[in-house]
Amino acid sequence: MEANVINLAIAIGILVYFGRGFLSNTLGKRSEAIEKALSEAARKQAETAKLLAAEQEKLKNAQAEAAQIVAAADGDAKRASDLILQAGAEEVARMKETAAADLGNEEAKVMRELRVRIAELAMQKAQSDMSGRLNDDSQQRLIDRSISGIGG
Repeated sequence: MEANVINLAIAIGILVYFGRGFLSNTLGKRSEAIEKALSEAARKQAETAKLLAAEQEKLKNAQAEAAQIVAAADGDAKRASDLILQAGAEEVARMKETAAADLGNEEAKVMRELRVRIAELAMQKAQSDMSGRLNDDSQQRLIDRSISGIGG
């Protein structure tokens, strides 16, 4: 058993002596590769953070511009609505004025027609009354009185 321990110690000593350089070299390469990968990941993370910040700023600007467009559209719609309502009110007022003028014209026309008709009826009535009351003799006396009243 003592020989096994001595053989094992000699084997471990040889491995440590000859393997130290190999193990050290392998661990150094592995450490360099890990450091390189970590620095590359940190660089990519920084680039990604910059890109994210830039895109977030673009999004913020786009949202602000969209809000301005919506506000402008609302204002334009309100102005258009007001103009349409005003034009409608003016049109209604114009139509009322036209209707009132037409009604006034029609009323005046009816009144003229009534006056003419009343005058015609009065003339007919007067003629019928006169023809029944006046004969040739009475007409001659009326004419003579009228002439003498004028001065002739």
